[in-house]
Amino acid sequence: FVTFLCSPNNEIQDWNKTGMERNDRTYVSRNMNHKCRCFCFIYFYFFADLLPASDGDIKTMTFLQEVVDILLAYIVESFDRETKVIDFHYPNELLQMNNWELQDEPATLDDILISCRATLKYAIKTAHPRYFNQLSTGLDMVGLAADWLTSTANTNMFTYEVAPVFVLLEYVTLKKMREIIGWSDGRGDGIFSPGGAISNMYAMLLARFKMFPEVKEKGMSSVPRLVAFTSEHSHFSIKKGAAALGIGTESVICIKADESGKLIPADLERRILEAKQKGFVPFFVSATAGTTVYGAFDPLIAISDICRKYNIWMHVDGAWGGSLLMSRRHRWKLDGVERANSVTWNPHKMMSVPLQCSALLVREEGLMQNCNQMHACYLFQQDKHYDLSYDTGDKALQCGRHVDIFKLWLMWRAKGTIGFEAQIDKCLELSEYLYNKIKDREGYEMVFDGKPQHTNVCFWYLPPGIRYMEDKEEKKKHLHKVAPVIKARMMEYGTTMVSYQPQGDKVNFFRMVISNPAATFEDIDFLIEEIERLGQDL
Repeated sequence: FVTFLCSPNNEIQDWNKTGMERNDRTYVSRNMNHKCRCFCFIYFYFFADLLPASDGDIKTMTFLQEVVDILLAYIVESFDRETKVIDFHYPNELLQMNNWELQDEPATLDDILISCRATLKYAIKTAHPRYFNQLSTGLDMVGLAADWLTSTANTNMFTYEVAPVFVLLEYVTLKKMREIIGWSDGRGDGIFSPGGAISNMYAMLLARFKMFPEVKEKGMSSVPRLVAFTSEHSHFSIKKGAAALGIGTESVICIKADESGKLIPADLERRILEAKQKGFVPFFVSATAGTTVYGAFDPLIAISDICRKYNIWMHVDGAWGGSLLMSRRHRWKLDGVERANSVTWNPHKMMSVPLQCSALLVREEGLMQNCNQMHACYLFQQDKHYDLSYDTGDKALQCGRHVDIFKLWLMWRAKGTIGFEAQIDKCLELSEYLYNKIKDREGYEMVFDGKPQHTNVCFWYLPPGIRYMEDKEEKKKHLHKVAPVIKARMMEYGTTMVSYQPQGDKVNFFRMVISNPAATFEDIDFLIEEIERLGQDL
């Protein structure tokens, strides 16, 4: 904050009466000539000058306005196709370019603003129309506004007492989501958790408690050897949940998938019978609606029939594909989801709700409470003056729980269900456009036959240098290196980002996913041309 004052020499004494004397936060410079004396007052404000400091309101508003200006400039830049998706630097370079170290003495607010600018300068522009790297992309303006509001409210989701509106909005929204799944009158339960991995672990926890409620008090020593089943293409969180719950990763049996990535029901039943013959107790089957790599949807009706036959909890991991329930054109891909005991659904993926926003929906009401409650009397008192069913904290594993609901609820209000439907349909149209452009294009080869079910388009790009190699093993060896090199060049140029990975015996291939509503057909064309430009010499 800089102030310039100029006046004849004889008025210098009057300035001192304004209270702008030199102190440890003010730098005074003097430039004198024969007519006037000029003073430059530079005020270094600090965190302690902001609210709740007395008279801190103006300084606070000024500081926060500066922050908002930085954010707004970044938002506008993020949607500009002429800007880079990433200003890439290697870790050691980035460490040397800026002083990220923490100090004992406080920095000035001006330094804080500089840090804010630097942080965003090197951040990945996940809102950029040409960022296709993760399942969660884009930036919704209403969702962003909601995120700002919840941070300002800064409350906790464990009781109605401290989050009355947010608790009610979670109740209303979860009920609506259960209705969309197909559960009668939206009955059941649910909760928003930090992500799909935690939601999947909740489901496994509930399945174990449902079959063996004594495990809550007595632990794993009180139950027989449990086994869970999931597709070989499922998310790693199923094994991670088994490890966290003490069931063990070896107790997760991976079921074969077909060429397109769908779980094979006949193999599931075979492995269930095999486990039972060994004396194990099957308790949990996780079907996937939208696998991470191929975007495949497991056959839920057939899986449900098997689960009912052997009395096993059926979970649907719809973290990626669950949002297709919002689309009349595509929800058939989740036929049978209404038969599930639990469903994971991540609005922060295909619905572009700002991270984090993941819901676990449970068909049986009251099960979450019985499984997780600890009756902490200092938080969940039983003699409160309102309906205690709205104190949701005791059914969660967490105590402190972030307000994730307001982003989804406000966006839903702004778009309506039809707005989300149009957004999801558009992303699937873009993926179909990409598939149709490259499936017969020279230099491209699809990882599996047939049109993708989700927005995942998996393909190899074969540069001219290896396109006509006759030795299959040598060609495979070279092809494995292509995607990593092109991806590295993408990041160094900053033009776009798309993921790659191997799968089983398949060497590295590109996995293109589209969930950003800002993307267009022109952006898909750009991606194809950029891959060819960056890989033509390989």
